[in-house]
Amino acid sequence: MGMCLPCLSGAEDDVVVTPDPETRRRQLADAAEKRQKETTHRGIKNPEALERKKKKQEEVEKEAMNSLPSGGGGLKWQLG
Repeated sequence: MGMCLPCLSGAEDDVVVTPDPETRRRQLADAAEKRQKETTHRGIKNPEALERKKKKQEEVEKEAMNSLPSGGGGLKWQLG
């Protein structure tokens, strides 16, 4: 059964136009991302500085892993 809006005299103001599925999906994804950021950064005064610090720490750790000599431990014992 359809709705006859002209017959309802003013009821067309009450009709909510829903966005197309792609727009709705994008809105929901944005909202979920925003909630996740808020949850992640709860209690942190400067989240951008924290992110930079984490990235720098990861780079330092990666550099340390790459600079380790491969094979053996580095120390050689010589009995003589």
